[in-house]
Amino acid sequence: MLTAYADHVACSVWTGEERPELKLSSHGRKVHSLGRPVPTIEGLIAGTGLSPLIACSVDTGDWGLLSAFVERWHRETSSFHLPVGELTITLDDVSSLLHLPVIGDFHAFEPLHVDVAVQMLVDLLMVSPESARAETVQCRGSYVRLQWVRDIYQRRCQAGHWTAAARAYLIHLLGCTLFANKSAINVHVVYLEAIRDLSKTDRYAWGVAALVHMYDQLNDASMSHSRQLSGYITLLQLRSPPLIRTTTRLLRVRAGGLRRRRP
Repeated sequence: MLTAYADHVACSVWTGEERPELKLSSHGRKVHSLGRPVPTIEGLIAGTGLSPLIACSVDTGDWGLLSAFVERWHRETSSFHLPVGELTITLDDVSSLLHLPVIGDFHAFEPLHVDVAVQMLVDLLMVSPESARAETVQCRGSYVRLQWVRDIYQRRCQAGHWTAAARAYLIHLLGCTLFANKSAINVHVVYLEAIRDLSKTDRYAWGVAALVHMYDQLNDASMSHSRQLSGYITLLQLRSPPLIRTTTRLLRVRAGGLRRRRP
């Protein structure tokens, strides 16, 4: 029994209520606008295991496709409830589509106090305390704007501070892909902690983090009060066509078997 069904968007659809258009928060254009890292830090980026994300972002989401899947997602089962049964996105899908590690250490991204976030920005991105403080004040918490990070990246490259430049590039990449949020312009400073030591970043199971975050965003978007889908929309959109093909194939089987192709 799905005890949360009363608050689910499918219930609203069933009762004839009009649901406002679901807004998609996709950051594909931001990833492409920054482009690939400068040659000097390409090795650092590749060593983290996150470089596949650079070339794996769609510019815009397929609104109709994703809205239909959101309406069939249930947080209590972490799966899509389709006419032929339940299907979901798995770690194998994440590994195959994104080429991210799904085996490794887990990082607990605990909430940060603003003072800790400011110090982290100073230590890891080499910004002044005044600049870091002003940015968190503007973002009203332990966040920084993606545009601000892009500017820091360019400055660190110009100054030849390559490790700080690599961290700036990676926090921007993570904020636009795996950990995209509803603000559409901010990224949480806490993710810098996982890239503090770039030589150890590849030990984390990034694919697991990607899937958990996607599940959380689907859970929220499937509620009738929600008006937005965030998270790594590319992952959901890349996985949706195979789900559709599987559903179509199963429906044909139930209807009497797959039709034989003509020679």
